[in-house]
Amino acid sequence: MQSRTMSLIESATNVVVGYVLAIATQIVVFPWFGIDAAFREHLAIGLSFVGVSLARGYLLRRLFEAIRVRGTD
Repeated sequence: MQSRTMSLIESATNVVVGYVLAIATQIVVFPWFGIDAAFREHLAIGLSFVGVSLARGYLLRRLFEAIRVRGTD
Protein backbone atom coordinates (compact mmCIF):
# COMPACT_ATOMS: atom_id res chain seq x y z
CA MET A 1 0.00 0.00 0.00
CA GLN A 2 1.34 3.41 -0.96
CA SER A 3 1.11 6.15 1.66
CA ARG A 4 -0.53 9.47 0.89
CA THR A 5 2.84 11.19 1.18
CA MET A 6 4.44 8.83 -1.33
CA SER A 7 1.45 9.34 -3.65
CA LEU A 8 2.03 13.07 -3.48
CA ILE A 9 5.78 12.70 -4.08
CA GLU A 10 5.18 10.40 -7.06
CA SER A 11 2.61 12.78 -8.54
CA ALA A 12 4.87 15.80 -8.01
CA THR A 13 7.79 14.02 -9.69
CA ASN A 14 5.56 13.09 -12.60
CA VAL A 15 4.38 16.69 -12.94
CA VAL A 16 7.93 18.12 -12.83
CA VAL A 17 9.14 15.71 -15.51
CA GLY A 18 6.02 16.46 -17.56
CA TYR A 19 6.57 20.20 -17.14
CA VAL A 20 10.13 20.03 -18.46
CA LEU A 21 9.01 17.86 -21.36
CA ALA A 22 6.09 20.19 -22.12
CA ILE A 23 8.36 23.26 -22.24
CA ALA A 24 10.74 21.47 -24.61
CA THR A 25 7.82 20.32 -26.76
CA GLN A 26 6.31 23.82 -26.88
CA ILE A 27 9.63 25.30 -27.98
CA VAL A 28 9.75 22.84 -30.88
CA VAL A 29 6.07 22.66 -31.84
CA PHE A 30 4.82 26.24 -31.41
CA PRO A 31 6.80 27.56 -34.40
CA TRP A 32 5.20 24.90 -36.62
CA PHE A 33 1.87 26.61 -35.93
CA GLY A 34 3.17 30.13 -36.25
CA ILE A 35 3.09 30.76 -32.52
CA ASP A 36 5.93 32.98 -31.39
CA ALA A 37 6.45 32.80 -27.63
CA ALA A 38 9.31 34.01 -25.49
CA PHE A 39 10.91 31.56 -23.08
CA ARG A 40 9.17 33.25 -20.15
CA GLU A 41 5.84 32.75 -21.90
CA HIS A 42 6.61 29.06 -22.39
CA LEU A 43 7.32 28.81 -18.66
CA ALA A 44 4.08 30.62 -17.77
CA ILE A 45 2.00 28.46 -20.08
CA GLY A 46 3.51 25.33 -18.60
CA LEU A 47 3.04 26.54 -15.02
CA SER A 48 -0.64 27.19 -15.63
CA PHE A 49 -1.13 23.44 -15.99
CA VAL A 50 1.12 22.30 -13.13
CA GLY A 51 -1.47 22.67 -10.37
CA VAL A 52 -4.12 20.87 -12.37
CA SER A 53 -1.72 18.07 -13.27
CA LEU A 54 -0.57 17.65 -9.69
CA ALA A 55 -4.13 17.49 -8.38
CA ARG A 56 -5.20 15.11 -11.14
CA GLY A 57 -2.33 12.71 -10.50
CA TYR A 58 -2.80 12.72 -6.74
CA LEU A 59 -6.57 12.28 -6.87
CA LEU A 60 -6.39 9.47 -9.42
CA ARG A 61 -3.73 7.70 -7.36
CA ARG A 62 -5.90 7.94 -4.25
CA LEU A 63 -8.98 6.77 -6.19
CA PHE A 64 -7.21 3.70 -7.50
CA GLU A 65 -5.77 2.98 -4.06
CA ALA A 66 -9.28 3.15 -2.60
CA ILE A 67 -10.53 0.77 -5.29
CA ARG A 68 -7.67 -1.60 -4.56
CA VAL A 69 -8.34 -1.57 -0.81
CA ARG A 70 -12.08 -2.18 -1.30
CA GLY A 71 -11.31 -5.07 -3.61
CA THR A 72 -9.32 -6.83 -0.87
CA ASP A 73 -12.19 -6.75 1.68
